[in-house]
Amino acid sequence: MFVTLCNSLLPRNFESGGTIVRRSLIITTTILALAAGTSARADDLKVALIYGKTGPLEAYAKQTETGLQMGFEYATKGTMTLDGRKIVVITKDDQGKPDLSKAALAEAYQDDKADIAIGTTSSAAALAILPVAEENKKILIVEPAVADQITGEKWNRYIFRTARNSSQDAISNAVAIGKQGVTVATLAQDYAFGRDGVATFKEALAKTGATLAAEEYAPTSTTDFTAVGQRLFDALKDKPGRKVIWVIWAGAGNPLAKLQDMDPKRYGIELSTGGNILPALAAYKGLPGMEGATYYFYEIPKNPVNDWLVAEHQKRFNAPPDFFTAGGFAAAMSVVAAVTKAKSTDTEKLITAMEGLEFDTPKGKMVFRKDDHQALQSMYHFKVKVDPNVAWAVLEPVRELKIEDMDVPVRNKR
Repeated sequence: MFVTLCNSLLPRNFESGGTIVRRSLIITTTILALAAGTSARADDLKVALIYGKTGPLEAYAKQTETGLQMGFEYATKGTMTLDGRKIVVITKDDQGKPDLSKAALAEAYQDDKADIAIGTTSSAAALAILPVAEENKKILIVEPAVADQITGEKWNRYIFRTARNSSQDAISNAVAIGKQGVTVATLAQDYAFGRDGVATFKEALAKTGATLAAEEYAPTSTTDFTAVGQRLFDALKDKPGRKVIWVIWAGAGNPLAKLQDMDPKRYGIELSTGGNILPALAAYKGLPGMEGATYYFYEIPKNPVNDWLVAEHQKRFNAPPDFFTAGGFAAAMSVVAAVTKAKSTDTEKLITAMEGLEFDTPKGKMVFRKDDHQALQSMYHFKVKVDPNVAWAVLEPVRELKIEDMDVPVRNKR
């Protein structure tokens, strides 16, 4: 192919004697140059990041990208190389749309020759791309989408997830607020993320002895929570003992503030939710003492990885790392640990290496469970503290909920 290319570049009367030698040298030199260039490109370790860089979850996506880059930097001690190969991150914006996400991942595997892919931000988009990984027989590390179906009924063997799943969110929150004599009502977004979260929360809450009185679901675009809030109040107001509305919500809308404006305290009703990104935690300042459980808050984990992330992020961005920064960082750490153990980017060797793999993250140890490739990890029971010198609510740790403290169900049909 290279000879044909080079011949096509030469004049037709380029022939005989010394000119033949010169022609031979030109062809040989061109072949070597092209071959060397091809080899260098092929030798890169290509990681595709599929994410909703634009769209309703863009804040989450940008944090994931920052965390991924910093995670690779930390894990490679600043060299950005692994096993002698340069790590190249290829980013593709799916805007949080399932059809765009499918096309982006297929392009990453087929055209960009990505060795491994990471993504995506929206649970709906993540569910759409699971079959693409299977069709291409390539690893997809899901980060940060959390719907249980990803490692449940829609799972396939090429899927691993560093993000926590809805079960881990729900179980940790149920443990944080659920006790005998507590009555709970839930408010969630009406799509996979919200419904999966409530379904698991109900299961976990029942084990604590608490009672679930009502479930409400609202479209992701909801901004007026008056009617849904009143229904929740009506379901709880006459119940004895402690009464709590637990909210699971991602993106815009801020139902907590709207519910708080409706004065639930007049009925003795408390609000509760999980952790969130720092801008969203600003709204928590109106809820001092609120309890819940979180995936990450920069001041909680105490380990060398988190110490480095917090210090470096503060130095570079004049702000602490956020919720999904830690997630992107964990995904990078898992890639480096997996390729190091497998000594290859061959898919089958990676699967063998990754099943049961333990790796360090800003949250401490994570483990890819062999049954469903979900990363088991710590969660944190918190109580909201208001510090006037900080723009967001401080999540004070009540206790670390370790891997062994949470019975996270396996939901696939492996």
